[in-house]
Amino acid sequence: MTSMRDIKQRIANVRSTEQIIKAMDMIASTKLHKARAQLEGVRPIYRKLKSVVEELGRQEEAQAHIFFQERPVRNSLYIILTSDRGFAGGYNANIVTTAMEHMSQGKNEKILVVGWEGYEYFKKRKKNIIRKITDVSDAQVYYGTESIANWVEKLYLSGEVDEVFIAYTHFENILNYEPCVEKLLPVPIAAVDTGVARTIRKYEPDTHTFIDHIIPFYLHMNLFRAISESHTSEQAARMVSMDAAGKNAEKMIEELTRMYNRKRQTTITQEISEIIGSVNILHKGGAHES
Repeated sequence: MTSMRDIKQRIANVRSTEQIIKAMDMIASTKLHKARAQLEGVRPIYRKLKSVVEELGRQEEAQAHIFFQERPVRNSLYIILTSDRGFAGGYNANIVTTAMEHMSQGKNEKILVVGWEGYEYFKKRKKNIIRKITDVSDAQVYYGTESIANWVEKLYLSGEVDEVFIAYTHFENILNYEPCVEKLLPVPIAAVDTGVARTIRKYEPDTHTFIDHIIPFYLHMNLFRAISESHTSEQAARMVSMDAAGKNAEKMIEELTRMYNRKRQTTITQEISEIIGSVNILHKGGAHES
């Protein structure tokens, strides 16, 4: 049977855990605020670049360029964005499951995984991880994504991979973030809206040279935006998870406190009963002597 001392120790342990949870919740909230500010800054740049690239891809001359041209697929590269740490609810499970489902189409995939959680997941399943990136600080993300974009471009142009996908978590709001897989290379050609007149632009010095310069920058901004989306989603998921854990800790403390009070009340009642019984015995003993 659980003693009052044990219950008291459990309450103290849960209170200590609750303090850690609150601290983690505050950290996640602060990081979420910074991540959202970064995301809101990069989204307009990415959207404008995407519209320029989509318009460019509708040009017949552009469609013959290696960055736009479809080719037989022998190897696929997947860039999968996860977190370095847990305590983020279903954030990591959702994105790795989505990536695995997309890979299960019989492709010969190569994987660049960002984050320890994703690395451990795919390593256990003996997937072909050709590169891993972990413990990236916020200050390194911009130049880090530029480096990744250059690396991806070299793999694609050399023919080591024939298509490139990125699996990330798209942020909508604090309670809504969706895992998704998008194609980076060859650049998808957007469908033409037949109701809108097409604009034929001239690119200087020529279309192919323009593509050679804009697509690497587009890849960089796409990766930077995707990591910003994922990082914001991660902090939102962690904040929600810590909030739920904090409420569970409070509920547990209340239940343990009620248990402790019942035990204490039972003990006091028992002690009073013993005192009264002892007094009665003394009174009876005194009556017999007289």
